[in-house]
Amino acid sequence: MGHTDGRGQPPLTPAEPYATVRETHTGLVVLVGDLAFKCKKPVRTDFLDFSTPERREEVCQREVELNRRLAPASYLGVAHLNMPCNVAAEPVVVMRRHPDSSRLATMVRGGQPVTDALIAIAEVLARFHKTARRGRSIASHGTVDAVKTRWTTNITELQRFADTILDRQRLDAVDHLASQFLAGRGMLLAERISERRIVDGHGDLLADDIFCLPDGPEILDCLEFDDHLRYVDMLDDAAFLAMDLEFLGHKDLAEFFLDHYSRLAADPAPQSLKDFYIAYRALVRAKVDCVRFAQGHLDATADALRHMDIAQQHLQAGRVRMVVVGGGPGTGKTTLAQGLARQVGAHVVSTDEVRRDMQSSGAIRGEAGVLNARLYADENVRAVYEEVLRRAHLLLANGRSVILDGTWRDPRRRQQARELAAQTHAAILELRCDTAVHTAARRVEARKAGNISDATPEIACALADNARQWPEAHTVDTSRPPAEAVRTAEELWHFAGQRTR
Repeated sequence: MGHTDGRGQPPLTPAEPYATVRETHTGLVVLVGDLAFKCKKPVRTDFLDFSTPERREEVCQREVELNRRLAPASYLGVAHLNMPCNVAAEPVVVMRRHPDSSRLATMVRGGQPVTDALIAIAEVLARFHKTARRGRSIASHGTVDAVKTRWTTNITELQRFADTILDRQRLDAVDHLASQFLAGRGMLLAERISERRIVDGHGDLLADDIFCLPDGPEILDCLEFDDHLRYVDMLDDAAFLAMDLEFLGHKDLAEFFLDHYSRLAADPAPQSLKDFYIAYRALVRAKVDCVRFAQGHLDATADALRHMDIAQQHLQAGRVRMVVVGGGPGTGKTTLAQGLARQVGAHVVSTDEVRRDMQSSGAIRGEAGVLNARLYADENVRAVYEEVLRRAHLLLANGRSVILDGTWRDPRRRQQARELAAQTHAAILELRCDTAVHTAARRVEARKAGNISDATPEIACALADNARQWPEAHTVDTSRPPAEAVRTAEELWHFAGQRTR
């Protein structure tokens, strides 16, 4: 056996054996001294084919070529193990052996500080993505249909393990949540393509395959057996490591890494897209766990269930939502809307702000202070709510949850909001703020000059009974301290994300 480059001399710790063998679900790794020798198992699965020597040769050569993009010093070449009896020589990838103590997963499990290492990894990955291959054929793998196909393929393969390892109802719930997200996010994914964020990436970024060395991180073992599975959104690529850090029990490190990567990549992606890709990567690893279980590794069951937990939690957290917050003037709806937005990271679209914008631009005219007339004439009110829903549509289609702040006293406007939520496959939550009429009137009277609302105490009293005619809404008692009302709304927000139908 020979290799095509010189040997490195990484220091091994006394605890590490000079020679050892490690097994994965698709190969064997023989560690000897300062070298590692990787060979592929002669297996064929739903997602790879190593069944012939020719196919294994091709995959080994491709592995070295692709991994030299991120770790040129670690991949030395392809050697061949000569077999007896005229059997074809077995290809073996020859690599430098790095100390296990420098493995990111080892460091995380051991509780070592890794924030500096994660910053360095984010920097390496962002630079790699900046110059990674792009093009029309690669970008085509970032469309809604392409991403949906990858998701469905994984779900179909996991269905074989339903009612044995996995719970069928949970699998169906996870599939539904992901399908709802993708169905309403065509605009978002099209924008990702137009921004050239679909690249020939790493495709399998795990903490176990990253070594934190004095000269910087070495990122190994990219996905080499199917080019199409490497053609991914840059965020999807980074989300794999975030998912794995969370799997290792450190969601804080996962968020730290992904936030730092996003800043370096100048990527303003919504949190919902981050959650979706973390869920997708957790699903991929659940599939690998199930394959390992089928190969006789019974302990893989717990890993599969843990990965499914992560997938479901992120799909629920990342579900795009529309919250309609209504009630008469002075009931505290703006305070509730803004307080909830701060807690959950949603965008507020306010009828008061939209009305002021449209008045300034000349789109609507009239003086304030009179109910159902002038500035508040029916045609002006209709125009304001149409603009509110137009702005909400753009945000929802781009994966950003919205909170719509207005009186919402007209059931026709509320129905239009429901139709928009259905169109964008967003979970809808309707909240009606309720407080005593005299309290609402007093609040309006006490407002400081310059408040964006044009309501008067008389309008507050006139609208009080009308606002209560909203049977579909959850009533929130806003006579309480604002923080208590916000907590109630936040609980309802989280419940809305968990509904699968």
